[in-house]
Amino acid sequence: MTAERHQTAPASRPDGWWRSAVVYQVYPRSFQDSNGDGIGDIPGITSRLDHLAELGVDVIWLSPVYRSPQVDNGYDISDYRDIDPLFGTLADLDELLAQAHWRGIKLVMDLVVNHTSDQHPWFVESRDPASPKRSWYYWRPARPGHEPGTPGAEPDDSAAAFAPSAWTFDPASGQYYLSMFSPGQPDLNWENPEVREAVYDMMRWWVDRGVDGFRMDVINLISKPHDLASGGPIEPGSADFRQIANGPRLDEFLAEMNREVGLDDQNLLTVGEMPGATVELARRVTDPARRELNMVFTFEHVSLDQASGSKWDLMALPLPALKGNLAQWQYGLAESGWNSLYLDNHDQPRAVSRFGDDSPEHRVNSAKTLATVLHLHKGTPYVYQGEELGMTNSPFTEIGHYVDVESLNHHTLATAMGTAEAEILRSLAAKSRDHARTPVQWNDGPHAGFTTGVPWLPANPNYRDINAEAARLDPASVFAHFQSLIALRHTDEVVREGRFELLLPDHEQLWVFTRTLGDTTLLVLANCSSTSAELPLDALPSLDGAKLILATHDAADPSSLAPWESRILRLATR
Repeated sequence: MTAERHQTAPASRPDGWWRSAVVYQVYPRSFQDSNGDGIGDIPGITSRLDHLAELGVDVIWLSPVYRSPQVDNGYDISDYRDIDPLFGTLADLDELLAQAHWRGIKLVMDLVVNHTSDQHPWFVESRDPASPKRSWYYWRPARPGHEPGTPGAEPDDSAAAFAPSAWTFDPASGQYYLSMFSPGQPDLNWENPEVREAVYDMMRWWVDRGVDGFRMDVINLISKPHDLASGGPIEPGSADFRQIANGPRLDEFLAEMNREVGLDDQNLLTVGEMPGATVELARRVTDPARRELNMVFTFEHVSLDQASGSKWDLMALPLPALKGNLAQWQYGLAESGWNSLYLDNHDQPRAVSRFGDDSPEHRVNSAKTLATVLHLHKGTPYVYQGEELGMTNSPFTEIGHYVDVESLNHHTLATAMGTAEAEILRSLAAKSRDHARTPVQWNDGPHAGFTTGVPWLPANPNYRDINAEAARLDPASVFAHFQSLIALRHTDEVVREGRFELLLPDHEQLWVFTRTLGDTTLLVLANCSSTSAELPLDALPSLDGAKLILATHDAADPSSLAPWESRILRLATR
C-alpha cells in the first residue's frame, strides 16, 4: 500500500477547522421527499440547504445513501460506489456536494465498513468455499458434535444486535458467517489486507469526488479478538459488543486507514462511532500525534437511563449522573484528543423528550437549555435533524405504529419471555429509534411539508405547532437559539478552546460550569428541571460586573432560575 495519491489539503479545509465547526446530521429517508414517493431523497436535501445555511452549521453528516437492500435502513451496503435509487443518483449526490460547498457547507459521508450487505458482490463470491474472497468474511464450521443448521450448532453463543445469534447458517456451503447486526449484514474480515485495501480505495474514490470526511459506523468492531480472528471460540456476548469490540489491531488499522487515504493530510473530518469506548481509548485514538481519528462518539451518557445492559430496561436519570459523565469526558480529553458532543441522533429518541420536558409549557425552554449546556462544552457539537426545532417523540401507542427492526424484534422477544404488553409499549414509547426517524416538520401543511405522497413513517401530529416555517419567523424560537449558539462558537475562542470546570456536581437541578481561556471566563448557569431553582451564590464565582451573553428568559432574577432557564455570562476580569 502507498500513500502518494494525496499530498496537500484544500484551502477550504485549514488545519483543525473542525474544532470550531458544528455538524448537522441528515437522515435522508426522513428529511425531505422531492418526488412524492413518501421517502426522503438527495434532491430533497438539496432543496433544503438554505435552511441549514440560515441555521449556520458548517458540515452535513449524511447517513447512508449507498445502494442497499435496506434491511437496516441503508446500513447494509451492496455497492459502496453507487447511490440507491430510493434516494437518487450519483449525479444528484454531486449536485448536493456542489450546492453545499457553494454555501460554505462541507459534507461528510457515513462509512459503514465493519460489515456489508449479504448482497454485496464481495459476499456473494465469498459464499463459494473455493473463492479467494472466502477469507474476506468470517466463516466457521458448526459446533463440534452438532448438525450444521440445527439449533445450538452455531460456532459459539454470541448474540447479534438484531438477531438471537451472531452466526448465520449458509446452506450452500454448510458453514456459518459472522453477522453482528442482522443476518443481512455479514462482518468483513479486516485481518485480510485485501479487504483493507479495497476499503481504502473506495474511500479515496469518495474523497476524489469531493467529500470532506467520514463518520465511521461501529469502527471499533473492525479489529476482532485474536481468538475469533484465528477461528477459535469466543465467550458469549451481547448486543453491546463487549466481547468483540476494541480488538488488538484497532489502532494499527485506524492509523493505516488514515495514512493510506490521506485523512489527516487533507484535513478531512473523521469521527468514529465506538460502542463501549472508554475515555482512555478515546484519548488514545484521537491523540493528534497518533494520526488515527479526530474524535469519537461515546455511548456512556446515552446508557445512563437504563437499569441493565438493555436499553429497554428503563430507569430515571439523575442530573448529577449525566453532568458527571460528560465532565469525565471533558477532563479526560482536556489535554489530548477531542470530544464529540451530542444528545440525540438517528439511533436515539428525541433529546427534549428524553432529557428535557416536552410538555407544551416547557418544551421550548428545555430544548434551548439542553442545547446551551451541550454547545458550551468543549468539543464538536452535532445537531440531529429537527433538534433545532425542538421536535419531540411521537405518540405511538401500539406495536403497529412502529417500523424499526430493533423495536419490532424487542417486542417479539419480550412477548415470548412473558413481558406485559403495557410494559413493552412503555419502553418503546421512551426509547424506540422510530422517534428520531419521523419526518422533519417543515410547515403546518399536509405531512408537515415532507412529502406530497404518503410518508414512509407518519409525521408527528404536533407538526401543526412545531415546524421550521413557524420557527424561522419567531425570534424566540428554539431555531433562533440554536442560531445564536452556533454563531457564538464561531466567534468566541473561549467556547472553542476554553478549559472546562464543572461546579455544583451534586446539585439535582442546576448544571453549572465554567469555560476559561487566559483571563476570560464564561459561566453557564442552567436549571435542568421543571421547577424553579435558587442559585447558591456563595458557591459560585462572583457575578459582579458579569455580562450576559445569551439567555433563554428575559428579565432574569439574579438569585434564581425559572424552570428550564439558562444563562451564559462573561465574568468580569479580576
